Amino acid sequence: MRKRKLFLSGVIVTWLLLFLISPSWAEGARIRDLLVTNNANHLLVYARVTDCFTKEMENAILAGVPTTFTFLLDLYQERSYWFDKKLLRVTVQHTIKYDNVKKIFYVSVNGEKEPASFPDLESAKRAMADLNGVSVVPLSSVKRGEYYYVQLKAKLDKVRLPFYMEYVFFFVSLWDFETDWHREGFYY
Repeated sequence: MRKRKLFLSGVIVTWLLLFLISPSWAEGARIRDLLVTNNANHLLVYARVTDCFTKEMENAILAGVPTTFTFLLDLYQERSYWFDKKLLRVTVQHTIKYDNVKKIFYVSVNGEKEPASFPDLESAKRAMADLNGVSVVPLSSVKRGEYYYVQLKAKLDKVRLPFYMEYVFFFVSLWDFETDWHREGFYY
């Protein structure tokens, strides 16, 4: 009888630790401030990712390891009495690279030839985590009087290092993050 009570107590404590307490400890990356708007010609999306940099990531970036965030953006048209229609997917990649000689951080969007340069890590991290007016689709592609929504997810691309460097930066495998899908609806 005593063994059974001890076993049940152990199961309850384990269940509490796994399902109730641990999610509050984990502060994962999240999409914040998702805004869908338009200019004269295009549908635009603004958003930012919070809690996406760990101390280990910052140390590796300072050591010169390039890091890439990929933003997946899906546009859907809402339809009554049927599945919503996926219109398109836009993929945006932000890559940060630190130049140890010049002491400058470079952030490129989708591999552009002229990356933006930043003198400090904090401003480079903001540039990495922000989507500022990403053009999703021309307004001529959406119909007036219809409901649409945008879903956005951000993830850290797997870092591929030369074989000998994987021993030095063994913690790179611990960096992985992927946000949940964040949804923002709009009426055009």
